[in-house]
Amino acid sequence: MTAITLKTAVLDRLTDDEFFQFCADHRDLRIERNAQHQIVIMPPTNSETGASNSELGRQLANWNVDRNLGLTFDSSAGFTLPTGAMLSPDASWIAWPRWEALAADDRRGFARICPDFVVELLSPSDRISDTMRKMEDWLAAGAQLAWLIAPASETVFIFAPGQPLRSIQSFDQLLSGDPLLPGFTLELRRLRMR
Repeated sequence: MTAITLKTAVLDRLTDDEFFQFCADHRDLRIERNAQHQIVIMPPTNSETGASNSELGRQLANWNVDRNLGLTFDSSAGFTLPTGAMLSPDASWIAWPRWEALAADDRRGFARICPDFVVELLSPSDRISDTMRKMEDWLAAGAQLAWLIAPASETVFIFAPGQPLRSIQSFDQLLSGDPLLPGFTLELRRLRMR
């Protein structure tokens, strides 16, 4: 099953507040909005991807508890980018100074901020070309580090501003978030389904 993009004039013209309400009214759906203001409804992840996502979030949150350098977010958090797109990465992190600079009202909606660090897990229903474009959107919006993890092929694509795309072809190693996330290493092997 692939994502469905709703292309109607009415939905394309929703204000940010109306879009937030649309998502609240349909909270059982996984919804994003692209830069053209088209609403994208994504299928739920399969169970294995959900387990990998949970493990990813656990490792990032544990590191953040120890370091207390910012906030971590799970896959249900949405962020409004300068293009007007509202995207929800599978895991993300924002440094305290940037988060604290946001108005309280903005924090309660789809915050108008791009996370410093984002991770997307490629599920079987995702198209690699669409997800690679999404990673470029994250970088263009201000992400300092972005990882696209493909558990099925045990591949990680590493995106950083001004650097060529790198890839790792094995889950038999640790993936470092330094220097942006000092001391954070992702144990990729824990994302494997036994």
